Amino acid sequence: MISDDELENVDPDDISDLLVKVEKSFDMKFESTELKYILTFGELCDHIANKIQLAHSNDCTSQQAFYKLRDAMASILQIDYKTITTSSSLLHLLPKQNRRSLVKKLEVHLGFKLHILRPPYWASATLAIFLVTSCAALFFNWQIGLAGLAFSNAGIWFVNKIGSVLDVQTVGQAAKKMTRESYFKSRRNPRTINKSEIEKILVDLFSNDLGIDKSKLTREAKLS
Repeated sequence: MISDDELENVDPDDISDLLVKVEKSFDMKFESTELKYILTFGELCDHIANKIQLAHSNDCTSQQAFYKLRDAMASILQIDYKTITTSSSLLHLLPKQNRRSLVKKLEVHLGFKLHILRPPYWASATLAIFLVTSCAALFFNWQIGLAGLAFSNAGIWFVNKIGSVLDVQTVGQAAKKMTRESYFKSRRNPRTINKSEIEKILVDLFSNDLGIDKSKLTREAKLS
């Protein structure tokens, strides 16, 4: 895990989950021991850039992601694409009463998941507490503990299935999320890559998913 003093509380499992996101975004796969000798954040960025053997194209992926999302929204919502800007509010464009169905249509149009909806924080927190309590109950009454685990896991699945709270607020934020999580699918030509963007995208991923201040994600930040 990241071993700088300021980042010592990062859970190794969270790093592993994040690397799975990196694999999905960049359409690649790490071998089991491939990152064994990667010691710094900068080395990780360089390794990923060198691993992707595609032609370099000096264009902006987040801009292309915005255009893709804007055109999809204009088509699905049947509005003039010129009215959609990076600062356009998703609360306005995707009203709550039919938000999930609209997002589903956008995902079908784009060809990949947007991951912009979530359940309310109170629901997730309540179920997480119930899950932890159920794990503890296993040591005292395994039947009650197992029942609690089954209920909490089913509840987590359900609230994630029906959650309609927006995880981002503007079209521009959604486009940046697309770029982080579905890099090649966001590009106009998925057979090219702008290698100068990789480090910034990894910084955004680490910061957003692990709650790390971007200023701490220097090329010298140690990995272990």
